[in-house]
Amino acid sequence: MTNRAFRSRRGIVEGLALLVVAGLALAGLSACGAPSFKYVADSPNSTYYKVPAGWNPLSNATLTPVIQNVLGNLDGAGTWYTAYDANKTPSGSDFLSFSLTKPFVAAEVIPLPPSTSDIVSYNTMRDFMWPVTATARQNLAASGNTLLSNFGQFRDATITAKGGVHGVRETFQYTYRNATDVWDEILTNADQTIVYFLVAHCTEVCYAQNLNDINTVMSSFTIGS
Repeated sequence: MTNRAFRSRRGIVEGLALLVVAGLALAGLSACGAPSFKYVADSPNSTYYKVPAGWNPLSNATLTPVIQNVLGNLDGAGTWYTAYDANKTPSGSDFLSFSLTKPFVAAEVIPLPPSTSDIVSYNTMRDFMWPVTATARQNLAASGNTLLSNFGQFRDATITAKGGVHGVRETFQYTYRNATDVWDEILTNADQTIVYFLVAHCTEVCYAQNLNDINTVMSSFTIGS
């Protein structure tokens, strides 16, 4: 399954390209001297987040076909994409899987073309990946698509930060083919010119079991520092 059908048709993804680039900064110390977290950084955009040291990165070769499957044959500049999988063997298919028993996290930094920068709103950010707003869910139902069901929302919070950064954090569940997955997303932009996106997800049982680690990942997402 791809998420092409679920991204907002008015949304900000039209014409955007994703490019996997290197440049991860690793840091973090525990009491015993071994790293407990590793920092993942996009230095040109002063953006970073951290993940538990045991989580494994997806390689460029693994990510590229997944991105192309979701958004088509892409090429672009100024964008950044990374993903980490708590599974011992990271898999690109985990990006959209609804049956993960270990957390998966992905981040994007996406410059907006002029044609889309003027339509970015809190609601288009909420619906960036899956239909979250009432309107988007009504449109999904009206389309006759029954793949997603059992929507439940646990968090709907707005975010404001320095430098004009503003956005939302959404935590919600969807069921797909009898598997219920919890999605935790942060989506922000600054001056309507760039989107910063972080998502972590796994099954509802996995999410509850790994809540501390997931909250650490999500709360570490820093822009402009």
